[in-house]
Amino acid sequence: MEELGNLMGGFSVALTGPNLLYMLIGIVLGVLIGVLPGLGGANGVAILLPLTFSMNPTSAIIMLSCIYWGALFGGAITSILFNIPGEPWSVATTFDGFPMAQQGKAAQALTAAFTSSFVGALFAVVVITFLAPLLAKFALKFGPAEFFAVQLLTFCSFVGMSKEPPAKTIAAMMLGFALAAVGLDAVTGTLRMTFGVTDLMRGFDFLIAVIGLFGIGEILLTMEEGLAFKGKSAKISPRVVFQTWGLLFKHWKTFLRSTAIGCWMGITPGGATPASFMSYGMARRISKNPQNFGKGELEGVVAPETAAHAAGTAALLPMLTLGIPGSPTAAVLLGGLLIWGLQPGPMLFIEQKDFVWGLIASMYLGNIVGLIVVLSTVPWWAAILRIPFAVIAPVIIVICAIGAYTVHSSMFDVALMMVFGVMGYLFKKLKYPLAPLVLALVLGDMAESSFRQAMLLSQGSLSIFWANPLVGSIFSLALLMLVWPLFGAVKSRLAARAVQPKEA
Repeated sequence: MEELGNLMGGFSVALTGPNLLYMLIGIVLGVLIGVLPGLGGANGVAILLPLTFSMNPTSAIIMLSCIYWGALFGGAITSILFNIPGEPWSVATTFDGFPMAQQGKAAQALTAAFTSSFVGALFAVVVITFLAPLLAKFALKFGPAEFFAVQLLTFCSFVGMSKEPPAKTIAAMMLGFALAAVGLDAVTGTLRMTFGVTDLMRGFDFLIAVIGLFGIGEILLTMEEGLAFKGKSAKISPRVVFQTWGLLFKHWKTFLRSTAIGCWMGITPGGATPASFMSYGMARRISKNPQNFGKGELEGVVAPETAAHAAGTAALLPMLTLGIPGSPTAAVLLGGLLIWGLQPGPMLFIEQKDFVWGLIASMYLGNIVGLIVVLSTVPWWAAILRIPFAVIAPVIIVICAIGAYTVHSSMFDVALMMVFGVMGYLFKKLKYPLAPLVLALVLGDMAESSFRQAMLLSQGSLSIFWANPLVGSIFSLALLMLVWPLFGAVKSRLAARAVQPKEA
């Protein structure tokens, strides 16, 4: 098959000495980022992105994607040993992982979590390998109307599928659109909302915003909560690893189900966090012993970790083929590709074949390297959490400031980072989602350009969005996702009214 031949070519790119070194560095940095509360996959990639500007794009994206894989692995360590989710998607892992650690089964829980993460990611990479070229060829038929319909579907899916109140999701997204509109108009060349500040002519750089919103905002919130590390120690031996692998074979149905959930939630903009909770809930509902969940059930670790890794990996599929990120981290990687002069989309598979297949090959290798690293170095990462958070927090803030400054070598960007940090803190305190804001900030310009080009082609008629079955179906699905919460609200009210007469 053509895909297998391209994949072999990708391995020849990924298996070069420098790329293997960057892969290992990325995994180690990613695990460290995943272990430290206050950071995370999106934050780590955003903070370290400026360090890759002098590298060639292939090596840079391999290192950054491996940071992401490492962060996915690392989040399970704090969840199981300390009951502190290092990542949002690791919350569901604490439900059974920490009770297992308290029962003296920390090594078993960690082995199950790492193995599940590896399996979920491996299946997702296989999906990317065989589905991405087909989706890219299909996307070659897209024009401005089709691209805007897909972008609208992405935005509306956040409204329809998010667990957050739709009003909060829309408010965050509108703020992201407003921030994306600041600066030079790409179509007319006029300045918009700069208010005489020359530094705003280039607009709000998504990297500055992400570092502030995620990194600084999370640190401020964590400092307010007075985080202290208390937990269990663990050491994984080969005997425990093989024993646990023997037990995991019994849960092959959970692996398949969680992988399917994760891949779907990654390709659509659901994300790893909803995927982990959905998979955990499904496993508990189907289990023959649901009463054991929350008390140290092995399946309660397998389900969320498999789904989270599958979703985190599958999120790169729409980013590479359509230029539509499926997660905040994918949005940061999308920004990196644009900075390096690469335009994600169907033409990427034709014009930059070595780059794309080198990245896909590195996904296979990165997950194998990540599994080996975390299984052999758990005690080291657990020891890091003995360092007082009062020491770790200032170090993270300094790293964020350096990352923001290196984007344009401007102190104005550092000040903007702090402003976005306060905004991120307020968003988290008020329970507003940050992902829709980041998505709108990254895709706002692209969506606006696609919409205006479509309007120019149709001379201002919205009928272009129903001009053919492809764009019509995507646009209609987007509108359905937008109003989907209304159906849920109506259903809840009807159910409440039906209960009231019975109670009376």
